[in-house]
Amino acid sequence: MPMNVVVVMDPIGTIKIAKDSTFAMLLEAQKRGHALHYVVPGGLGMAGGVAHARLAPLRVRDDPSGWYELGPVSHRALETGDLVLMRKDPPVDADYIHDTQILGFAQRQGARVVNDPRGLRDMNEKLAALAFPQCCPPTVVARDAALLKAFVAEHGEAVLKPLDGMGGRSIFRARAGEANLNVILETLTGGGQHLAMAQRYLPEIVDGDKRILLVDGVPVDYCLARIPQGDEFRGNLAAGGRGEGRPLTERDRWIAAQVGPEMKRRGMRFVGLDVIGDWLTEVNVTSPTCIRELDAQFGINIAGQLFDAIEAGDQGP
Repeated sequence: MPMNVVVVMDPIGTIKIAKDSTFAMLLEAQKRGHALHYVVPGGLGMAGGVAHARLAPLRVRDDPSGWYELGPVSHRALETGDLVLMRKDPPVDADYIHDTQILGFAQRQGARVVNDPRGLRDMNEKLAALAFPQCCPPTVVARDAALLKAFVAEHGEAVLKPLDGMGGRSIFRARAGEANLNVILETLTGGGQHLAMAQRYLPEIVDGDKRILLVDGVPVDYCLARIPQGDEFRGNLAAGGRGEGRPLTERDRWIAAQVGPEMKRRGMRFVGLDVIGDWLTEVNVTSPTCIRELDAQFGINIAGQLFDAIEAGDQGP
């Protein structure tokens, strides 16, 4: 049955369609006959205790010279029959949290929201991995620079990062005794005001930071290994990494089996796991990517798998 697919995303005019997973979802929804509606940036709100959105009819096409057309903007309540794709990129700041709260109202009004707004609030993408300690490398999270520095000294080398970044931004590789370690920690913690994460450095990063996609808790059969290039240690595509598709290993499937059921229970219908070597480093729930690259390399249709699950009406708890 045709649905109204309402998308909350970053400005559609700025996306790179060859790499944008939200765009893949929109193409698939349109192909299935669903009506697309684009929420104008900043367009979520409340009126009379009801969740509303300023939105415009949307048409998409897989053409880099012009990939979207918008109709006139209107203002209406989000309601039963709406499927809302919440696909805004981090940071998960106050504005993002407020939008998820409004989408929680929309959910109670009968709209289906993917991913679940409560899960988006609860699952910080760096901290969420720590709910599965059996899958993770040694990790510490603290505001105290002395604790983080001691962790680096214990392991000899570590990766240090903030809890609210994406795309490889503000990630540091540091060695014990490094002259710049103090300033790195001061910068990340804001002089002890903000939490930062330290993970043991995994030399397997040279073979790629693997992105494993879960649809309703079940892994796609292939992952995208994002391989650092040149003098860069980060594999993130946004940091210049090269994407190489690979079949999942037994260890990849084991990690997915540890994480997947909890993601499904929480209504996290589309999730990206970051795995370096044998270790889970992040659980991405806000706007995981790599659909387009994997589809192109293996002739699959990941957005189709997602919409099959949605249309089957398997809504979880």
